[in-house]
Amino acid sequence: GIFPFFRNFSICFLCLSLHAHPGLRIHEYLYFQVLSPGDIRYIFTATPAKDFGGVFNTRYDQIYLVPADPPEACGELNNGVFIQDQIALVERGGCSFLSKTRVIQEHGGRAVIIADNAYDNDSFYIEMIQDSTRRTADIPALFLLGRDGYMIRRSLEQHGLPWAVISIPVNVTSIPTYEMMQPPWTFW
Repeated sequence: GIFPFFRNFSICFLCLSLHAHPGLRIHEYLYFQVLSPGDIRYIFTATPAKDFGGVFNTRYDQIYLVPADPPEACGELNNGVFIQDQIALVERGGCSFLSKTRVIQEHGGRAVIIADNAYDNDSFYIEMIQDSTRRTADIPALFLLGRDGYMIRRSLEQHGLPWAVISIPVNVTSIPTYEMMQPPWTFW
């Protein structure tokens, strides 16, 4: 852009204003790239759950991102067989973040990405915390902005595809064109 310094300044200001609330740690970010379908071939930003779930010990160069059916994944899944050994895309709502993570884990999923159910949310990350049940989950659980989750699901529906192909996690410091590879609807 014309004013790269100011753009970077505004990004930092946004980070501080959204995430540096007193008593909360600043979010860590984890990135994944959609490889297919091509119209959403972008790098997406997600935040790991605060106090439950596992971490990525493996980098998956190509793994399926399978939208859960039903989308909220609060109980038995109609497409659970497709989630085994893959990553599930789940929608917020209906039950706790931990409950969703456990449902995906019980279906053999390697991780869960929980998208906000506010489809217009393009900038505010929710802090996913433990519920009051004292249960645990071992697979990674990530929070995705509502706009990003919506655009991924919409693209799959338009193409009649049951899943996207992604790489996760992606090290964005090794990608010189990272900013150009972010979704065009990303808030700057």
